[in-house]
Amino acid sequence: MSPASRVVETVFPQRLGTSFRWLVASSWTTNLGDGLMMAAGPLLVASQTRNPVLVAAAAMSFQLPWLVFGLVAGAMADRLDRRVLVMAMDAARAIVLAGLCAVILTGEVNIWLVMGAMFLVGLAEVFADSATGTLLPMLVDKPDLGIANARIQVGFLTANQLAGPALGAVIFAAGMALPFMIQTVCVALGVVLVSRIGTTRGAVREHVETHVRQDIAEGVRWLAGNKPVRTLALVIVAFNITWAAPWSVLVLWSLERVGMDEAGFGLLTTASALGGLLGTALYGRVERRVPLATLMRTVLACEVVFHLAMALTTSPWAAYPLMFFFGAYAFIWGTLSQAVRQRAVPREFQGRVGSVYMLCVMGGMLGGSLLGGLIAHRWGVTAPWWFAFVGSGLTLALVWRQLGHIAHADEETVRAVA
Repeated sequence: MSPASRVVETVFPQRLGTSFRWLVASSWTTNLGDGLMMAAGPLLVASQTRNPVLVAAAAMSFQLPWLVFGLVAGAMADRLDRRVLVMAMDAARAIVLAGLCAVILTGEVNIWLVMGAMFLVGLAEVFADSATGTLLPMLVDKPDLGIANARIQVGFLTANQLAGPALGAVIFAAGMALPFMIQTVCVALGVVLVSRIGTTRGAVREHVETHVRQDIAEGVRWLAGNKPVRTLALVIVAFNITWAAPWSVLVLWSLERVGMDEAGFGLLTTASALGGLLGTALYGRVERRVPLATLMRTVLACEVVFHLAMALTTSPWAAYPLMFFFGAYAFIWGTLSQAVRQRAVPREFQGRVGSVYMLCVMGGMLGGSLLGGLIAHRWGVTAPWWFAFVGSGLTLALVWRQLGHIAHADEETVRAVA
């Protein structure tokens, strides 16, 4: 076996199948385009207005579809051909982006058109991402879901978090429309790559005679009736609230408490992404050697310790290693929690349960951000870290024993069905 073949086999084991490789290729490609937009989108908005309200509204226009249409998107993923749904929604994204590029090139762009385009792109992305998240359990055996999710996370970290934003800013400076043109190509290429995936054609369920509202209610009832999966959802809400509280004022904490400049603040995200790369690279080895319940307890304990350390530190030279540490354990947790959920949830409920989880993530972040701002306003920029430390510590203490059941939620599901 040649060195190149060995690298490919290590990163994309043959046992995961050719379709998995097409899915990863699509995910990495579209993540690069999305990473470009992370920088180019706000820069485009800022080029049209410096009104803080409109700038915030533009950011919300991209995020709002998850809160409004997330449950519907999950239900549709459980009603339709998931591969075709991903292709259709990504094609719709490419069309909207191509239209935005055309308008930018004519010089007729304005803030309202940008906000409308971002809302439509965000809407299509909700449906595409909801369906994409259900494809992996259809392609990979349950024992391999952890390593498969880790490989997808590598693309997210490198393309979306590290390379994409930096490239997006540079390319935007060269030409306002260029990053969106490249993103259009990336999304369109993603459609082609997804088309190569060999899933069973047709809807997940052979006969669908219910209304979408009934499907959503059925999915919520399934989650509510499965104690391990339900508890995991509550853990995600609680930890996203405590995480988002200090994160909402991270820029103020870095400038005022730690004494960083603007460039130094930007490097915090880079340190986190680099830690995430290490965590995802080691994930397969860690999952094989550490019992799942022990691994879940360890990474959540790391979160508690991280909040305490950030509350105490006043030096940027301590903040950067801490952010690296955060990225390493946080992406292990993200990969692990997703694999645990995917193993436990039946195939026909993957879309609906996944959409409820996304609402937990988004809702927790929204609530935590609001709390963080209020706490920092009243007690200073370090106070949200103390809130996060106490809140995450109490949450972990309450669910410590339940984590053993959560880690093996798939076995609980099998027993419930039997």
